[in-house]
Amino acid sequence: AVLVESLLVFTVVLLVHATVWDRFSWCAVALAIQAFYVQFKWDRLLQLGGAVFQFRGAANSGLLPASMVIPLLGVVMKERCRAAGIVYFERFGIVVASTGMLLALFLSVLAVGITKPVPTNTCILAGIAGGVIIYTMKHSLTVSEVIEVLEVLLIFVYLSMILLYLLPRCFTPGEALLVLGGVSFVLNQLIKRSLNVIEGRGDPIDFFLLVAVVGVVLLGLFFTVLFIFMDSGTWISSMFFHMMTAVLGLGVIMPWLYRLIQRNPLFWLLQFLFQTQMRLYLLVYWTFLAASACGVVFYQNAKRSSESKKHQASTITRKYFHFIVVATYVPGLIYDRQLLYVAAVLCLAVFIFLEYIRYFRIKPFGQTLRHLLSLFLDERDSGPLILTHIYLLLGMSLPVWLFPRSCAPKGTLPGAGALVPYSGVLAVGVGDTIASVFGSTMGEIKWPGTKKTFEGTMTAIFAQIIAVALILIFDSSVNLNSSYAWILASVSLVSLLEAYTTQIDNLLLPLYLQIMLM
Repeated sequence: AVLVESLLVFTVVLLVHATVWDRFSWCAVALAIQAFYVQFKWDRLLQLGGAVFQFRGAANSGLLPASMVIPLLGVVMKERCRAAGIVYFERFGIVVASTGMLLALFLSVLAVGITKPVPTNTCILAGIAGGVIIYTMKHSLTVSEVIEVLEVLLIFVYLSMILLYLLPRCFTPGEALLVLGGVSFVLNQLIKRSLNVIEGRGDPIDFFLLVAVVGVVLLGLFFTVLFIFMDSGTWISSMFFHMMTAVLGLGVIMPWLYRLIQRNPLFWLLQFLFQTQMRLYLLVYWTFLAASACGVVFYQNAKRSSESKKHQASTITRKYFHFIVVATYVPGLIYDRQLLYVAAVLCLAVFIFLEYIRYFRIKPFGQTLRHLLSLFLDERDSGPLILTHIYLLLGMSLPVWLFPRSCAPKGTLPGAGALVPYSGVLAVGVGDTIASVFGSTMGEIKWPGTKKTFEGTMTAIFAQIIAVALILIFDSSVNLNSSYAWILASVSLVSLLEAYTTQIDNLLLPLYLQIMLM
């Protein structure tokens, strides 16, 4: 299974390399080769319990698929912005690619360093790949860009040491690279733009995303440290939690956002949300869907109470939420992508805040949330946090957030790139859902080395092709320019990756589909 997963990732890397064919795509190939070998060292460390931290069980390290996401995103973003003639974002793509490569190399060096005896061949390979990448960065990056890349690496190291210690068994090494690497990059971007507001002038919704992500992470770190010294389950602690959330929100996060967007954040948000009648319709529709999702949770818990204490939600029941998310995102993508962008940021902040309340058992809702959500746990929620619903939201939202709007004439990319914002809908909302439902109910022929079925994967590919046809009918901004073969290849590769990966597919699949479509 690991070999097939690696083969699929190599295929994506080589397809990107063949399309781009520059020094950074060569570096991506070198990084993939060394990550393939180092991945086995990480897997061995996890099996023997020799890794520095406690990682999620029942999964391999996932180093290769995770290592390639940020570098490939940077490479394809650089290429798209170069074609559009936007030099600033072309340089930004180079910084993203360089940062991703350096973070992946750091994890590789860490694995090689703690493996006993020292694996000589892997060391040589990692050294050669590292040398090629650092030489390329030396001749491609300016001094300020090198400093920026090193700042992200420093933030990543400290953030990893803190969060992997505080949250055991929540991530595999690959997932930690992807999640903590992303948070580190966002934090560095926010600091950079806060120090130079004139240069950081841009779309307020981008600043809203940066401040929201960093704000909820800092909030979590603050309360984690605080509740080491006091019991979080008492009424006094709960009142202190709500009071300090208000203080940090209104006293730190709001002024920070005000400095960046140069206007009152609350007034801006209200004006933005109710700007047009279509936005009002979408908000009412989304409120109805949110109420439906809550209804599913309460109904399933009532069913558990009447049947058995050990009753767990089936795979098909969990996929209800995927259908609801598709119904949420598709109208937003068609009618108002900026509103969807901001609504997804707000939803992410609410999800993480509710997870804090559940994790710390904050009264009056902490224990209730624990009881309600325990029904929907699967084997990937082996740590103290429940992250699958947050990963689902991230998987759907990241293609919308990472879409290079400044490099897209008329708000859309040509050819297959027009489907980039739909990557989450296609890969997770349609593909993963259909594969799971059909595979668990009708599947008989299993892929070698996995529990996933051939029937599930084939129906997933077919369903995604139908979804693309429906997008073409209902979204007039999408014009594929006869790039159907590339779309079919992209969808097929990502569906096969879903069958073979043991990582969080909600997070990984949309990003790989986005890379292929870009």
